[in-house]
This record gives sequence, C-alpha cells and structure tokens, in this order.
Amino acid sequence: MSEPMAEKRERTISTIIRDYSSRLFGFIRGRVNTKADAEDIVQDVWFQLSNVVDLDSIEQISGWLFRVARNRITDNYRKQKPDLLEDYTYENEDGGFSLKDILMAESTSPEDENLKELFWEELFSALDELPEKQRNVFIWNELEDQTFQEIADRTGENIKTLISRKRYATQHLRDRLQSLYEEFLEY
Repeated sequence: MSEPMAEKRERTISTIIRDYSSRLFGFIRGRVNTKADAEDIVQDVWFQLSNVVDLDSIEQISGWLFRVARNRITDNYRKQKPDLLEDYTYENEDGGFSLKDILMAESTSPEDENLKELFWEELFSALDELPEKQRNVFIWNELEDQTFQEIADRTGENIKTLISRKRYATQHLRDRLQSLYEEFLEY
C-alpha cells in the first residue's frame, strides 16, 4: 500500500533536517554575531525548504541549503549593520573605491539590483576562500565594527597579528573583487 504524498513529503523534510541541521548551524554560526541570529537563520532555511513545492526538483539538497543559508546571512548583515560599511573601502593604484557605494547604492533598475546582489554574493564567496582566522578578523573588524583591541581580548591574539591577518584578507578581497568592481563601474 502506498504512503500518502503529504506523509512522504513530511518524512523527507524531517530526514533532510536531521541530516543537515548540525552542519548547517555550524556553517551559519561561524558567520553571524550571535547564536540567536544563527538559530533564526536556520529556521528561515527550514521554512524556505518547507515552501518548496517539488522537493525532487532540487538537484543537490546540500548546495541548495547552503546557498539559501548564505543568502540569509547576507540579508542579516544588511539589516543589522548597514552603517558599518562607511569605512569598508579598498584603495587601488588609481586612488580608491568604496564598497559601500556599490553595496548600499539605490537600485534604479532590475539590472542594478542584480549586479548589487552579485557583488554581495561574490564578497561572501571571496570571504569563504580565506583562512578562517583571516576571515574572522576581517568580518569582526569591518562588518561587525569591532576594534582590534576587542578582537584581541576575545581571541587572546596579539593586535599586530590581527592587523596582519586583516591586511592579507583585504588584499585577497581587493584582488578577487576588482574585476567585478570594474564591471560595476562600466555598467
């Protein structure tokens, strides 16, 4: 006898939650300020999963879950810390450019919004490429507005070490995002 579709769907979602909860929570927790933020984002991911009409249409569930989580993390940073990007700038050989101008610019068209969304995604992708300690120092200092002294107190690391890590992170992000920035300016 065949199991009703609703029960099969519920069992499938329960299995996905069981299989991915701890990995997903760990991924999110490493990228947000508080455990409560991480729990909220995990719940948002599960809610979005529950709204998928055809679960079989998702080719790779882990990729889908982590992409949704990354988008929610991005949304979380936008909501909580939009004014912290004031100092979020990089200098290049020609002077400088401000990521704030790109990330916080008002969109005048769907194309502008898509390009801005792409920039946010690329920023978080580039951050994920960094070693954990460099990524953490950059996020804590630039996105969460913590001073190097606060980070040193939190981690027990020397301030000069933290500054060095942030410098390496900044260089990587500058190199990684330069072509996207130039594309943004040409647009």
